[in-house]
Amino acid sequence: MFRYNYCQIDLDAIRHNVGVMRDCLGEGVDFLAVVKADGYGHGAVQVARAAIGAGAAMLAVAIPEEGVELRRAGIDTPILVLGGIDADAADVTVCCDLTQVVFDEERIIALERAGEKHGKKAKVHLKLDTGMNRIGVRTAEEAQRLVRLIDSLEHVELTGCFTHMATADEEFFEDTHAQIARFGALCEAIAQVHPGKITRHAANTASIFRYPQAHFDMVRGGIALYGYPPVPEAKGLKPAMRWAARAVYVKTIHPGDKVSYGGLFEAKKETRVMTVPVGYADGYRRGLTGKGCVLVRGQRAKILGRVCMDQIMVDVTDIPDAQAGDEVVLLGAQGDDMIDADEMAAWLGTISYEVICSPSRRVPRVYVNE
Repeated sequence: MFRYNYCQIDLDAIRHNVGVMRDCLGEGVDFLAVVKADGYGHGAVQVARAAIGAGAAMLAVAIPEEGVELRRAGIDTPILVLGGIDADAADVTVCCDLTQVVFDEERIIALERAGEKHGKKAKVHLKLDTGMNRIGVRTAEEAQRLVRLIDSLEHVELTGCFTHMATADEEFFEDTHAQIARFGALCEAIAQVHPGKITRHAANTASIFRYPQAHFDMVRGGIALYGYPPVPEAKGLKPAMRWAARAVYVKTIHPGDKVSYGGLFEAKKETRVMTVPVGYADGYRRGLTGKGCVLVRGQRAKILGRVCMDQIMVDVTDIPDAQAGDEVVLLGAQGDDMIDADEMAAWLGTISYEVICSPSRRVPRVYVNE
């Protein structure tokens, strides 16, 4: 690395977190690891391998391109594509043996044509909309119609059905209970026209810990895989990402001196300013201006002025030994202190998911415990 600015990913933490979630499951319930968005910024291939090694029976991605990346890396575990596809993506879905979500006739027919063309069967999971109102079929009649269509085709095979919980991480339970009930009813309607066994899955990460009645045949672990609890019941997780940089410069400024674009910060006293080579082009969000802090020698140092594209300045006045070359932790632990993604999310007014997905591709991922 020519610039010391990297994310360290602890794959033992990934394995540990899979174990925490699997411990919540009853006998015969499979675990699916959600590795979309490049493994929530952690690296999809490495996370997938760690999760499979810890017992994941299936992986999930958002788009076919993410599934192709895993296949090219030699991963042959079943992969579910959670998002809908255009018809011209059906070929790659079939050729790479990706299991595709379907919810309308157009996509099913496109997969049938691709399967016929390549002499393969396209595996599909039917998406059931029980309250998210994003994608999926809403009624028993619609579900049965599409299942009958799939079963009439030679090159499409129904291997599962699923739904997604919209409020499982909220502190009211009625909507989730209603979704689970709707999902059960839709599964019964499917069974009436499709007697063969298919994999039913409804539980997202929050539901794994909070709603055992939603576990069915498989659960989908997302944010907890990376060490962050979506609900208080999710205990014992280990964050897998630590983001660090190295200071390049330390100087003293005087009263009246201003820092960064727009001069938002003006020194009221002599202030020691450290410059760190990380900015919003690296995914260290501009919204942290005036809110965030970093760890230097185990102590907190506030950001001074605006976050720049490639650099930030922080106040090390109260850290007298701080100097150029010091490690600066943006996310993770140093000494006895820690900045986690939940805390950074609170500064930004967002959620931990967005924080850990933020480090850009120019921030190298360095893996430990592979």
